[in-house]
Amino acid sequence: ENSEQHKDDAFREIIASCRSLSKYETNIKSALPQILSAIVAASFHIVIGISLAYSAILIPQLEQPGSDIPITKAQSSWIASIIVIMVPIGSLVAGVMMEFLGRLNTIKLAAVPCVAGWVAIALANNFTWIMVGRVLTGFACALGTSPAIVYITEVARPDMRGSLISSGPTLASLGMVIAYAKGAFMDWRLVSWICIIYTIVPVLLIQLFVPESPVWLVSKGRIEDAARSLRFLYKKYPQPEHTDQPLSEMHLNALLKERETKLAEAQKNVNRHGQQQSKLRGFLKPTGYKPMIILFWFFLIQQFSGIYITLFFAVTFIQDVGTEVNAFTASIFVGLTRFTMSLLNAWLLKRFPRRQLVMVSTTGMAICMFVSGLFTLWIKEGTTTLTWIPVVGLLLYVCSSMIGLLTIPWTMTAELFPTDIRGIAHSISYSMANLLMFFAVQSYRTITDLLGGAYAVQWMFAVVSVIGFFFALFFLPETQGKSLAEIEAFFAGKSQPPRITAEPAAKPSVTEHLIRSPSREAKLKEVELMLKNKNGA
Repeated sequence: ENSEQHKDDAFREIIASCRSLSKYETNIKSALPQILSAIVAASFHIVIGISLAYSAILIPQLEQPGSDIPITKAQSSWIASIIVIMVPIGSLVAGVMMEFLGRLNTIKLAAVPCVAGWVAIALANNFTWIMVGRVLTGFACALGTSPAIVYITEVARPDMRGSLISSGPTLASLGMVIAYAKGAFMDWRLVSWICIIYTIVPVLLIQLFVPESPVWLVSKGRIEDAARSLRFLYKKYPQPEHTDQPLSEMHLNALLKERETKLAEAQKNVNRHGQQQSKLRGFLKPTGYKPMIILFWFFLIQQFSGIYITLFFAVTFIQDVGTEVNAFTASIFVGLTRFTMSLLNAWLLKRFPRRQLVMVSTTGMAICMFVSGLFTLWIKEGTTTLTWIPVVGLLLYVCSSMIGLLTIPWTMTAELFPTDIRGIAHSISYSMANLLMFFAVQSYRTITDLLGGAYAVQWMFAVVSVIGFFFALFFLPETQGKSLAEIEAFFAGKSQPPRITAEPAAKPSVTEHLIRSPSREAKLKEVELMLKNKNGA
């Protein structure tokens, strides 16, 4: 009886603490340090967006008559695509560096090759030095992306994690707008010099205002530094009631416990010879190779539907359609469209099923590219004066792509794979996607020449988009609202994941009732009522 009373007292304290936590779980003000830290850490994405879009303003200026560095069409394709091929290499290096140096230090270090790359481009006197600059900036882009996402994942509270992670792509879209806008009014060399500022400022902000990830600090045994980081991240949170332990110390203890658990799990995964068990078996199972095959075709459709080709060749693409609209000005609207839609993307992914979004996205893209290609042909033949329609078609095409086909393949690289191979499978699929992007961007000028003009390329984009519609209809699995276990069971050929069943108890205790509760907010009052009735009895 004394033991049961002690349990009841303990659960009263838990209920009081949970009620205290519920007061600020959805309070934005209490999460301001986390929001600030996440956005500042992601601010390096601005220069990443500029780097991706820079070829769109660089290539047309170099191809103009009288350019001090004349280039061929083949060279322009390399200028646009070389940055993509550096992403898998940079991501691999970043994965190693952020484990040894920390998340934020890796981002800071990414500024070194980035600044060197912009200086090389600004001072370039031939094609080779431009390529050197693009290689360095491409490597820096990959080096600064992964640590920022990992950092946000580790410091953001669960209900805001998705939104804060999406701040990275949103800031990258903002960087694209900046690149297009500056390219419309400035020489490409001046833009390169200015980009150094966009590289250094995020590093200074990180150094001055953002603490290192407490998860990484704990993993390195730097407990005092982790405590200081937690005190900053949770300084606006009220302390839990009925406990003598500050909130930062509670989180620190949780991190230490998590570290011990991970070390124990890692020890279990090491065989008797001291080597980790091979993960190759995971890729030989349906849960491994089926998602990889689906993602290969998904990314192949994404790349050759023209999404990234129109990003890297925005100004050139608009010039090729024969419109009278200023291509540099139109590219600014393309960037603004991407930025605006990126703000809506998190809401769309949360509210609507993945397959429906992809089907709507590919349908809109196909219609826009078909109509735009048709008017491009009529402009070429001189049978229409509505030269603005291809530009409007491109903007609507960008809107449609942002609904699903641009974003969803990237989110599925983490969703489709089982836990035991998710890390390496994500890296492989991410590298595969960037290689496909390289081939798509690299082949744009060749495809244009083979098909006979911009109108035919747009119709090719429309056809690939239609293929994407039927791919989503017949082959793409639905992951929205499903647990990772349910997704794994789908690929394993099971109707649902295995569930652990137990014999029903005659009468659940207070402890069992709280553990089984699917919703804390709904069940806390019921537990309190049980305690009250029990004491009354």
